[in-house]
Amino acid sequence: MSTKIYAHTAPDEWQTLEDHQEQTAIQASKFAKKFDSADWAWKAAFLHDLGKIDQRFQNKLHVAQGLDYEYEKDTASGSGNHSGAGAAYAEERYGKIHGRTLAYLIAGHHAGLPDYMEDKTGNAALRIRMNEAKRDLEIIREKMESHVVGLENLSAFPDFVKGHNYHLWVRMLFSCLVDADWLDTERVMDSKKSDKRKRLEFPTIDELSQKFWEYMNKKISESDQTARLNCIRNEILEACRKAAECEPGLFTLTVPTGGGKTLSSMAFALEHAKKHGRKHGKNRIIYVIPYTSIIEQTANIFRNVFGEGNVVEHHSNVSGDDEDRVEMDMAAENWDASIIVTTNVQFFESLYAAKPKKCRKLHNIVNSVVLIDEAQLISPEYVTPCVDVINELTQSFGVSLVLCTATQPALPGLRPAYEIVPDPQRYYEELKRVKYKFPENVNQPTTWEELAEDLKRHKEVLCVVNTRKDCRMLYDLLKEIPGTFHLSALMCGEHRSEVIEEIRRRLKKNRELKASGKPLEPLRVISTQLVEAGVDIDFPVVYRALAGLDSIVQAAGRCNREGKLEYEGQPVKGEVYVFVPEKPAPPGLLRKGEDTTKELLALGTPDAQNPSTFTRYFDLFYASLNETGQNILDDLKPTQREAGVYFRTVGERFQLIDDQYTRPVIVRYGRSIELLNRLQQEGPHKELMRKLQRFTVNVPHYAVREMCDQGMIRFLEFRGKMTTILLQNTDCYQSEYGFDTTQRGLSCEESIV
Repeated sequence: MSTKIYAHTAPDEWQTLEDHQEQTAIQASKFAKKFDSADWAWKAAFLHDLGKIDQRFQNKLHVAQGLDYEYEKDTASGSGNHSGAGAAYAEERYGKIHGRTLAYLIAGHHAGLPDYMEDKTGNAALRIRMNEAKRDLEIIREKMESHVVGLENLSAFPDFVKGHNYHLWVRMLFSCLVDADWLDTERVMDSKKSDKRKRLEFPTIDELSQKFWEYMNKKISESDQTARLNCIRNEILEACRKAAECEPGLFTLTVPTGGGKTLSSMAFALEHAKKHGRKHGKNRIIYVIPYTSIIEQTANIFRNVFGEGNVVEHHSNVSGDDEDRVEMDMAAENWDASIIVTTNVQFFESLYAAKPKKCRKLHNIVNSVVLIDEAQLISPEYVTPCVDVINELTQSFGVSLVLCTATQPALPGLRPAYEIVPDPQRYYEELKRVKYKFPENVNQPTTWEELAEDLKRHKEVLCVVNTRKDCRMLYDLLKEIPGTFHLSALMCGEHRSEVIEEIRRRLKKNRELKASGKPLEPLRVISTQLVEAGVDIDFPVVYRALAGLDSIVQAAGRCNREGKLEYEGQPVKGEVYVFVPEKPAPPGLLRKGEDTTKELLALGTPDAQNPSTFTRYFDLFYASLNETGQNILDDLKPTQREAGVYFRTVGERFQLIDDQYTRPVIVRYGRSIELLNRLQQEGPHKELMRKLQRFTVNVPHYAVREMCDQGMIRFLEFRGKMTTILLQNTDCYQSEYGFDTTQRGLSCEESIV
């Protein structure tokens, strides 16, 4: 019988526990060195698989390889909890506070960071599990001496670690352990993937900067430098380049719509990373976007600048077939790339997560430059924990973070930030490209019939409403007129992208017709608010249902976007009409935004093109909230005597988009029919399910139940989760509306977006 202790086994290779301990510890400590915690990561990594010494686990490895092992009969009693013994040993050796910190990491490296107390998660809590862990430790104690050699005294907590940020520091350590463990395991168990990962090469910040300025210089040289808009964009770009010299910290970039915010913010990030790369190790830029519906547009902008394969997207809708996509997937696992484009959900939820997969990338946020686009869309329901983690990243983990928006929110509790643009007000004055018409009486609604007649007066018009139902009702009044389009999240991502491209094509054609003196083709778009953040379309006239002032201004950003509107050769402003719809917005955040705008209107017509107006608006708005996330930070404060933290409970509660109330339904549209046929033949697998994400619609739970009762859907389990699949009734998905529920009396159209 072999006397060696093994950590992993593959058909042609057995990895000893000693080798896995050492390689994982080396890698984890390297990751944690960036935030002065190398010794902590080393100890956690060296002890994380200590329980594999247990003979039951060794039996499991031998049986898995089909060996006639003499202890095979013992496997019926289980394989042993291999994470428990190391956790118990850490607490025994280093004491309640220091040792328990390591115990969280070790006990959670497969199942996720646990709560300490059992009152919310029962037997999964660390306090309960440690009793079993101590028994596991006794089973292996005689055999483990050679595996704990050299574990000298543990370093003190880093100076920056206090009670209020202890939870984030533990997650960062957890990230180092998980990523190092998975990378070393991959090296043995999936050598092809490991070799491919080693060959992944992304450009350095210096190389990306060179590509960026080559692109920008060409773009500038080809544009009309006498046009005031281009002059302003160049000034903002230069302000970003100059501000990049500042010390790392928290920044704001307040730029009116059309001011070139996306590329200017990237200029800041690149130059700032170059400036501080050597001293502060800044080698990564993370661009955070509010919605998956616009992330591809931004990623495409960056791909045009930096080249295909140099920008890694990490979000739910990413898909592809080629080898580059496989490599991008690997880089997205731990954000080991120079430029990452992701979503608010992915970014903030990961920073409060407990699951290993979500936490794995966190250590690569350290010392990065983070650009948060459309910062006003940071979830109001969770604004306190989001602001807290922004403060901590910039104060304790070397992150330079920029809040970018045309409507800068007054985020409560945010530490002082440096405004990159010296005088934002001047640019708002100079870039006034629209005039607003607010309702004279906010208690006098406009009927849909009246609104439809108003919209008919315009050849090109965009109308943004508050709910899917409103969108459908107004569209139905206009759909017989050629050139009328519907946009809402009842359309899958692929469908929306196609419609937006067709709208852009028609807008471009109308510009050409106008230049040649020919009549324009009618173009009327009825949309929910999904067009408001970053969708690059440009109408001369925009109508917006009464909502939060930030939403109104974002909708106005689709009006005269390029400032090229003219009448008889003279520049004119676009027109933004705010109307009171037949019904108020649904209860919730949209209603609170609407009510806050009414408060401002009661005091006089607000100047929607003045940054100070937004400060006033957001002060009122946040004061009106009963914030869901306020008590999350209380659950993350460690108890003094036990270092007790509710890691798992918070990870489950912190959901910016609450999956409890919606389910993804895969619809039959375009290529999804072919993919669903493949699903019938091949069954669900990662590559196929990823492609199908482009063809999903999020439907409220109650509507899913109604569809189930009517036999419209069937359920498919994938990776332990239920995915809903639309059945063959193709009338449920239409080219006009997307997911059409009206014919069957379903009630999911009150949802916004």
